[in-house]
Amino acid sequence: MNLEKVVFGFFVLLAATLNFGYVTGEIGNPMHHNVIELYAAIVVNIIATILKFGDRTQIGAIHLATSLVATIQLIIAGVVWIWYTQIAPQPLTESAMSSVVSMALGALLANVVSVVLMVIETANFRRH
Repeated sequence: MNLEKVVFGFFVLLAATLNFGYVTGEIGNPMHHNVIELYAAIVVNIIATILKFGDRTQIGAIHLATSLVATIQLIIAGVVWIWYTQIAPQPLTESAMSSVVSMALGALLANVVSVVLMVIETANFRRH
């Protein structure tokens, strides 16, 4: 068993599941979306992105691209959340919450692509 592959797979799957957990619920209802889960998804996505920097293969480049997309979108979602709650302090409206969750949903799509790539890569692995 390759420990590096286990750690890589762990963070890729954890990034996707945290992101999924955050976006689950009514899109505009702030009570359905926990800010701590959003920030956990951001941190884990950043870690997953860092882990993908070492791979020099074509599929590694696609892994890195999907991870960068997910991380950027989650960071933007976090910034929008901060904007609405701290910089322009007001109650989190349905419209504002929809903006945050929409960015996180885009990141979820990128995370799903990354998980699919990981499964394909694993299925194509042959021992010699």
